[in-house]
Amino acid sequence: MSEASDPLPLAPSLSRPRHHHVERHFSGSEIVRDIVLGMSDGLTVPFALAAGLSGAVADSRVILVAGTAELAAGAIAMGLGGYMAARSEADTWTSEMDREGREVEEIPDVEQEEVRRVFRDWGVSGDALESATNAVCADKERWVRFMMKEELGLQEPHPARARLSALTIGGSYVAGGAIPLAPYLFPATVPQALLASVAVTMIALGIFGGTKGKLTGRPVLREAARTMLVGALASGAAYGLARLIAG
Repeated sequence: MSEASDPLPLAPSLSRPRHHHVERHFSGSEIVRDIVLGMSDGLTVPFALAAGLSGAVADSRVILVAGTAELAAGAIAMGLGGYMAARSEADTWTSEMDREGREVEEIPDVEQEEVRRVFRDWGVSGDALESATNAVCADKERWVRFMMKEELGLQEPHPARARLSALTIGGSYVAGGAIPLAPYLFPATVPQALLASVAVTMIALGIFGGTKGKLTGRPVLREAARTMLVGALASGAAYGLARLIAG
């Protein structure tokens, strides 16, 4: 029997399982990206602020109040930024989906040739190529979604993606920022609280950097050291500037 005698199993084997697998990976990677974005800024910005204020004031309560205000403002700002970015992705998807739908209706021959070219790039040829192309183009919705994914490289955003992104980034920022501010809650002098803040934040930055390196496939120790260096430079610069201004 020829390859064209059983066309329908061919198309799902080329598109559907591959689509579902990539979509799961896509969603997971987006959540990880949001956590990394929120935690990295949360650990660094409040830490630098607290260190800077420690060089200018002698009251831990002032540092704690200022740090908490920054933490709230930063979490809201970053959460809104994540929300707007996700909404923009959703709007792009909708716009491109409508455009592809019109093209499938108005210039079907051109769009069908684009489907054929995608399969050809995958190494499909002969009767199998025509069978796969016809199977995809037999259903308009499947055809449009195929073009969205394979021609444009776009994945359909989850309906709750914008809200989830905002909550994940904002929550991660708060979780990260609470670490350098925690020592100022305890009865201690500002220098003592600053030393404790430096210690716990450096440990947290190292753990965070190493975890990020493991998730992204980069050297764990190098990423941990790099993340700690960024935090140390930011806090050191803020502390030195505050001391200079305070005289």
